[in-house]
Amino acid sequence: MSTNLEKRVWGIHTKDESLFLHQKVIAIGWKEMGDLSRLSRTREAFKEAFSSIFPNVKKGSVASAAGMMYRFVCEVEVGDYVIYPSKSNRKINIGVIEGNYTYQPDAIQYAQQRRVKWLKHLDRTDFSQGALYEVGSVMPFFSVKNNVDEFLSAIDKEFKRDKKLPDSEMEVVMANAEEIQEATRDFVLKQLSRHLKGYALEGLVADLLNAMGYRTTVSAQGGDSGIDITAYKDELPPRILVQVKSQDSPIKEATIQSLKGAMKEGDYGLFVTLSSYTKNAQKYLDNTPIIRGINGTEMVDLLVKHYPNLSPRYQQLIPLKRVYIPMPQEP
Repeated sequence: MSTNLEKRVWGIHTKDESLFLHQKVIAIGWKEMGDLSRLSRTREAFKEAFSSIFPNVKKGSVASAAGMMYRFVCEVEVGDYVIYPSKSNRKINIGVIEGNYTYQPDAIQYAQQRRVKWLKHLDRTDFSQGALYEVGSVMPFFSVKNNVDEFLSAIDKEFKRDKKLPDSEMEVVMANAEEIQEATRDFVLKQLSRHLKGYALEGLVADLLNAMGYRTTVSAQGGDSGIDITAYKDELPPRILVQVKSQDSPIKEATIQSLKGAMKEGDYGLFVTLSSYTKNAQKYLDNTPIIRGINGTEMVDLLVKHYPNLSPRYQQLIPLKRVYIPMPQEP
């Protein structure tokens, strides 16, 4: 007697929900590849065919795309199960594959198809966060391996899940949230490093300070005596003198001392860098409370925090979307 672990389960995504749910097929793209059944049933044959049709695609992407097509044509069998998360109604659709691979030349986009019988259309809240995370793969077509039993048990007529979020699921949510936050920091830093070198970064820092409620004046290029931006919180002192560095290497103590030398009595200093500070430079900052140092990670956190108030120019350079995540309740 077979068990759920012996049954193959596939995950799939699409932009054509009507095709999947109303015409009862699953499909992948790459119509330009033509009828895939004409190819030898080897991964290399699919790679060679893909490379010949898409010669400018990177090697890693060739292997990924060819691998998905190979699995869809050669590995999927009638009787396998498929999971399709639909976005419009936020359902987890579970079906069984009923047809062999066919090529539909008249299809607008999704020409590589298989017939499917949908068995259940369940709420996302019926499943654990780990299961949802697995079928949320960025790949259009993939193998489901870690949560097979959970998905297949949902086919049972008596299936009913406790929708209370257990601690283990909250841990998964928080872990994924931390990964997203780190990926966002990496993205923003790369964008700044690529597009805002030298004087260009001063404009962003000034705009960020404006978003935080400061009034700023950017110094003329080449004549600032070490001061890139002058900022005030209101009409009265103290004055904040800002120095901005976009270099990749850590900031040294002597560089911060040059900012200190340009400051007058009553001034405060702010040093902003996309990189970090050497050990001696950080020690100098710790011992000089009138100068605040901001490293690359701290600057990204400030940009994200005040993102809605940034100028459209910088929002376009750093396109971000606000996302809300659940937080654990305090005891």
